[in-house]
Amino acid sequence: MVMKAIVLRAPGTNCDYETMFALRSAGFAPENVHINELINGRKKLGNYRLLALPGGFASGDYLGSGKVFANKLLFKLKDEAPEFIKSGSLVIGICNGFQVLVKAGILPGFRNNYSEQLTTLTLNNPSGFQCRWVRLLKQNSKCVFTSEGLETLNVPIAHGEGQFVPANSEVLQKLYANRQVVFKYEKNPNGSTDSIAGICDETGRVFGLMPHPERNLFGINAPNSAYGKIAEEGEGLQVFRNGYGYLKR
Repeated sequence: MVMKAIVLRAPGTNCDYETMFALRSAGFAPENVHINELINGRKKLGNYRLLALPGGFASGDYLGSGKVFANKLLFKLKDEAPEFIKSGSLVIGICNGFQVLVKAGILPGFRNNYSEQLTTLTLNNPSGFQCRWVRLLKQNSKCVFTSEGLETLNVPIAHGEGQFVPANSEVLQKLYANRQVVFKYEKNPNGSTDSIAGICDETGRVFGLMPHPERNLFGINAPNSAYGKIAEEGEGLQVFRNGYGYLKR
């Protein structure tokens, strides 16, 4: 059975090829699609089982990270995106893609509301672009992308606006109560509330995170690969494999 995935890009996206490779390595048949192809109807979101929003700097982040891309999802695809999620398909947003998901209101998606922004990703604290490897700690969440084999995850970050901030304490409490907090940083690199690195929606099928699992697909990708035995696979591949495994059930 062919499992089609759409890697949705916009002007300024620059991690689409790595994301394509990760999905293909996990078993998907990915297709690289510009968002305008969905808007003009040339491509149909419903023809795919997984939507990936890759990293980069969509539209230069000039109106805020991911904001222009998010507005296109929110206003140009206001029916298609929620219908895609409610159909049982999967969504993953990485770095800039995570920023798009929160600013479009797709995450956290309380009570199947995929158009209300209740969290944001803003300037790092302390400020500055962070480009280094981090260790993530898996939380007890509903996320299907972390269902197997990921108690910890070593992956790189590369962002200047990665500080996760909920609108208020009530939103934060709901994230915990609903088991929507997926990963936390072992050492907080950007000032994120409670060191949160990634969240999912209430179904567990929509997942966003700031670090880049698609950049750790081979053992040699890891910074410690020069020492000792090198693993054949990188830890990030399991994220995509879990998604594929869920859809195959």
